[in-house]
Amino acid sequence: MNPETRICQNCKNDFIIEPNDFSFYEKIKVPPPTFCPECRMIRRMIWRNVRNLYKTNCSIEGHSEKVISVYSNDKDLKVSDKEFWWSDKFDPLVYGKDYDFSKPFFIQFFDLFKEVPLPNVGGINMINSDYTNMTIDSKNCYLVFSANRNENCCYSDGINDCKNSLDLLSSRNSDLLYECIDCNNCFNVYLSIKASICIDSMFLYNCKNCSNCFGCWNLRNKQYYIFNEKYTKEEYFEKIKSLKLNSFINLEKIKGIYKNKLLKSIRKFADITNSKDVSGNSIEHSHNCHNSFDIYETNNSKYVWRFLKGGGSDNYDITTATSPELCYECNGPGSASNTKFGVAISNTSDSSFIYSCVSNSRNLFGCVGLNSKQYCILNKQYTKEQYEELVPKIIKHMSDQPYIDSCGRVYKYGEFFPSELSPFAYNETVAQEYFPLNKEQAIEQGYKWKDKEERNYNIDIYSKDIPDDINDVNDDITTKIIECDHKGECNQQCTEAFRIIPEELSFYKRMNLPLPHLCPNCRHYERLSQRNPMKLWHRSCMKEGCTNTFETSYAPDRPEIVYCEKCYQNEVY
Repeated sequence: MNPETRICQNCKNDFIIEPNDFSFYEKIKVPPPTFCPECRMIRRMIWRNVRNLYKTNCSIEGHSEKVISVYSNDKDLKVSDKEFWWSDKFDPLVYGKDYDFSKPFFIQFFDLFKEVPLPNVGGINMINSDYTNMTIDSKNCYLVFSANRNENCCYSDGINDCKNSLDLLSSRNSDLLYECIDCNNCFNVYLSIKASICIDSMFLYNCKNCSNCFGCWNLRNKQYYIFNEKYTKEEYFEKIKSLKLNSFINLEKIKGIYKNKLLKSIRKFADITNSKDVSGNSIEHSHNCHNSFDIYETNNSKYVWRFLKGGGSDNYDITTATSPELCYECNGPGSASNTKFGVAISNTSDSSFIYSCVSNSRNLFGCVGLNSKQYCILNKQYTKEQYEELVPKIIKHMSDQPYIDSCGRVYKYGEFFPSELSPFAYNETVAQEYFPLNKEQAIEQGYKWKDKEERNYNIDIYSKDIPDDINDVNDDITTKIIECDHKGECNQQCTEAFRIIPEELSFYKRMNLPLPHLCPNCRHYERLSQRNPMKLWHRSCMKEGCTNTFETSYAPDRPEIVYCEKCYQNEVY
């Protein structure tokens, strides 16, 4: 079979379907996609709100409590507190519907979706961590998202096995981290990117097994270095003390100096470790994975993003997962197998078009909120024989009478849920984080947009009046409302104002760090901007005389010096 070039029905750009892709589609019995890989990823992300939380009423009869929810009050949906949702008192089969062959499948699914109560947030075994989502086995966490097994952490996303840390992105197995990105197995490290097995350091980029290093890059097994120059122990600590990093002004000056120095450092074309036959970025212990990003222990997969420890195998088009196998076009599958077109699912198998279905559920089609069920269609129970007879008819009906959205995009069997049916606006979702649009762009492309809700507050401390030195900050700052330096004028979901919580203040004082001037949302987007996009370009090594080529997430017009694996190793090790 030869590669085929298709035209994406969303962006109208060409994309290629390779022979191995056709083999996978045939294996799982789906037609080839009509959206390109990037548009497919965006479409999945539009169904995933992770970081936007609201207070809403529980919709369960007899319940009147307010709950923290990913669904705002303006949504035409029912929301249940997750304790009731997980209990035996909740029976989602009472909302079951007969399949109607006079209507497109997705209309029927969305009608069901609006009737079945949804869990207010995603989370299991959370202790004193109400303001979190998509989190598991964590304690004393606040505004932590897509994370597992953390304790005493705040304002972080995509972290695992971390403690006593603030403002992290995609880091793991660490303690006492602050403003770190892709840092692993570190202790007492601040404002660093891609640091591994480092301690008592600050401003590191791609350093390994270093201690007491400051403003360094590409170092291995070093101690007492400042801007990649060696100091004695006494000189090092005297120099660090003279920088007076407890001052916000001084810290910002150092950030600028370090940023300029980093532009002259060499970069490896991709962060790939102990992996074979892979393409993408941030890949560890994986094999035969292509166009994939932020994956760990993953095999035989393509177009996948953020696979946690435990990885997965034989998957296409998956966003944020733990141990899926033979899954396709899923968003948030945990321990799922042979599942297609699923959102926020775990321990499911042999199912298609499911949302929030969990706990050893299998043989489901078009279901919402089922727990330990099998042979159900639109939440109605069938026998095995009835189910196996009806599903092929529905699949055929989906192609004979497809759903057509407001932009004319056609959704036959084989397509993920339509973007316009998502309960979330574009700027509420992960799509806005990784493929940002403004309001006009989103609406032009047929996506919903959520305007800022009116908030009643008075600014107590304007950004220009935030104390410069952490030693000048009084404990009553935790009662004040502080203006964000961006003042809502950015495209980073700025909240315009924020508070410092007591645990956060204790951390800054303990670490002798100044108060931030940006709200948590803007800080999150600032961290995101320091990571490469989930795109690949074909480039040549920039080392003089080298003719090696590669696929890299560094765009050709970027200023960084990008080397191939061999040339990078020769320079760094």
